[in-house]
Amino acid sequence: MEEFQHSYRRLCKESGAEPQETVLQQLQELPRGRLDLATQSLTVETCRALGKLLQKEALLTELILSDCMLSEEGATLLLQGLCANTVVRFLDLKGNNLQAAGAEALGQLLRQNKSIQSLTLEWNNLGPWEDAFAAFCGALAGNGALRQLDLRNNQISHKGAEELALALTRNAHLQQLDLRWNSIGLLGGRALVNCLPRNRTLWRLELAGNNVPGDILRAVEQAMDHNQERQTTSRENRARTHVLSKEVQHLQEEKSRQFLDLMETIDKQRKEMARSSRASAACVGQLQEALNERHSIINALKAKLQMAEAALALSEQKAQGLGELLATAEQEQRSLAQRQAKERRLEQQEAAERESKLLRDLSAANEKHLLLRNQVDELERKVRSQQEQLFLARQELTNTAAELKIRAVQAEERLELEKKRSRQSLEDVEQLRAKEVEHMTRHLEESERAMQERVQRLEASRLSLEEELSRVKAAALSERGQAEEELIKAKNQVRLEEQQRLAHLEEKLRLLAQARDEAQSACLQQRQTVADAQARASQLSLQVEGLRRRLEELQQELSNKDQEKVAEVTRVRVELREQNGRLQAELTAQEALKEKVAALERQLKVMAGDHREALLDRESENASLREKLRLKEAEIARIREEEAQRASFLQNAVLAYVQGSPLRALSPQK
Repeated sequence: MEEFQHSYRRLCKESGAEPQETVLQQLQELPRGRLDLATQSLTVETCRALGKLLQKEALLTELILSDCMLSEEGATLLLQGLCANTVVRFLDLKGNNLQAAGAEALGQLLRQNKSIQSLTLEWNNLGPWEDAFAAFCGALAGNGALRQLDLRNNQISHKGAEELALALTRNAHLQQLDLRWNSIGLLGGRALVNCLPRNRTLWRLELAGNNVPGDILRAVEQAMDHNQERQTTSRENRARTHVLSKEVQHLQEEKSRQFLDLMETIDKQRKEMARSSRASAACVGQLQEALNERHSIINALKAKLQMAEAALALSEQKAQGLGELLATAEQEQRSLAQRQAKERRLEQQEAAERESKLLRDLSAANEKHLLLRNQVDELERKVRSQQEQLFLARQELTNTAAELKIRAVQAEERLELEKKRSRQSLEDVEQLRAKEVEHMTRHLEESERAMQERVQRLEASRLSLEEELSRVKAAALSERGQAEEELIKAKNQVRLEEQQRLAHLEEKLRLLAQARDEAQSACLQQRQTVADAQARASQLSLQVEGLRRRLEELQQELSNKDQEKVAEVTRVRVELREQNGRLQAELTAQEALKEKVAALERQLKVMAGDHREALLDRESENASLREKLRLKEAEIARIREEEAQRASFLQNAVLAYVQGSPLRALSPQK
């Protein structure tokens, strides 16, 4: 505690204030774990220093600050320091008149501090400040560490009691609450009684000196007695469960010992199994040698398959030759395009010379203009017909391309079917075939693309020629008829060249189809070779199956020996299972007892709640019945009086009638 005293002096010097001598004396006489500053008037600087010290102090468990005349600022500083403390268990703030600011600081303390278990707040005038006290009650509802709370002589009204009742419904940790000598009254007492069925941990609630009726006090006592009984039963159950857990641990230890013994026996049996497995391993080695001989035969078959792969490589070379032919065809097309460009240039030069001549013959051209117009119309019709022919040629090209694609797809499907039928040993050969087919399809697609590009070029040339026709028409309109005739001749030549190119392309397509057919025939031959290899492999598989059967017979002999050993192991396991079953039966019986105890507790809770409700109902019914009895008795008394009057009247009337009747003289006297 000397360190605590030195740190207190240091903090006072830093703040520029002198340490209080009374506080220093108390710190010198400080017992271990307890700081008692009762009846010491603490200044604000002292409270600030103590608040900073309490944030880091790890030895104090009890702090007594009763009757210290704390100001609002000093109290808030102390309580802020305690918010970060995790060691203090007992806090006494009796007689400090904390009021509103203190109530708010206490609420913050209850929200942040998780170590204080006992809090004394007697004579602090917390009740009149309703908002601050409501905040304090809200913090109390969420606190899980506080077990004892003293709120005596705090002028708590019925509204404060209602706030406390709300806090108690949500707080499941508070055990003792002292509310003596406040102003709770009837309404506050009812609110507290209504909240008690929801709170099962509070077993002490003092309400003396609060003007609370006796029936409410009795109800509170009954609820507290019920909670005490519940806690005692829960303690007994915990003790029983602790004893049962110890017994279970003891049984588990015995089980582990038995298990170790069993494992030792199993290890011995495993050693015997290893010896027998060595003998069987020798037999398996002989069989493995036979299998190795068969594997050598299979390797010979694999060599034959490699020969087939070489044949496939030759077919790939043929496909490469076809690709070179396609490249030469493309070069020829390029040379033809260059020649056409040169011829067009020459034709343009000749046209320029002819235009100079045509200027001289304009007078004669005017007369022939009408005739030439008719000829131009006929030529336009011919151009349209030729365009239709080009469109038909395009359709034929697309149809042929589609047929080639369909055939390629069919070939791929056939290859996939053959791949499924073949075994894993022939998958490499099938992959090579698939690559060849893909290569062929790529070449076909490239050829189709080349054809499409050629058609596009022809269309471009046709468009250029049409532009030239439009120009010639404009020249004819300007009386240039002869130039139009020459252009028509040039168009005819271009059309002839286009027809020749189309024929040349058709021949190339026919050659490509022949090459594709040759590749398909080579694929069929390779399939036949693969089928032969599969037949040989099936024969070898039959031989391998015979060897496998021999291995299975040996394995059965081993399994019989294993079964004999397993029977012994199972017998030991059955004994262990029986012991486990007995232990589990005992555990289930204990769990059944626990469930019965829980069910009895639930029944007690339900019966207590029903009993309370029934008592309240019976009291209300008794009051109403008493009132009804009082009214009935009054009515009965009135009716009796009326009946007595009526009876007297009737008696008098009967007597008068009897006395005055003539039969009275003749009737015999009784």
